[in-house]
Amino acid sequence: MKQNYADTRQQLLDTGHRMMVVKGFTGVGLNEILQTAGVPKGSFYHYFKSKEQYGQALLEAYFQNYLADMAQRFTAPDLNARERLMGYWQKWLNNYCAPCDEQSCLAVKLSAEVADLSEAMRITLRDGTDQVIERLTDCIEQGQRDGSLPQSNAQHTATVLYQLWLGASLLSKLHRNNHPLESALLTTEALLAIP
Repeated sequence: MKQNYADTRQQLLDTGHRMMVVKGFTGVGLNEILQTAGVPKGSFYHYFKSKEQYGQALLEAYFQNYLADMAQRFTAPDLNARERLMGYWQKWLNNYCAPCDEQSCLAVKLSAEVADLSEAMRITLRDGTDQVIERLTDCIEQGQRDGSLPQSNAQHTATVLYQLWLGASLLSKLHRNNHPLESALLTTEALLAIP
């Protein structure tokens, strides 16, 4: 069932997101996006000069939404920082247990694919993931202040955890099961345990 959109640009971005999270950037042609969205080619070029610029805008929109979700999750007043952080990782695991067409992580899906294809998209992915690590760092620092997380170099811990989960996500795709993510959750719990 097609959604009604007042904003054609957003319709193109939402359609591309749904398609690329399954097929990747190069696996989806512009005509396929336009046909699925029900948008004429001229309208596409009104908003985007090229498929590469479209991909960059898609990633920018993805990170904007993702970071807003993180901000909301990491400021939940009824939880301490450890509970917020562990809820974030649990949500990550749950999202990867969903069928492939319901998953939504463009960072995992497109990072390796577009890093060598498009410098603009690589930079957008780099900057977006850096912001994710900043949010994780802030949450870890909150946990250190409220006593729910152990003292450590918060930025280093955030970087290691994010790398762990990206790697586990890729292995889960390769093995077609969530065992690597379950292992990442256990490792995360161990790293964040207070001695």
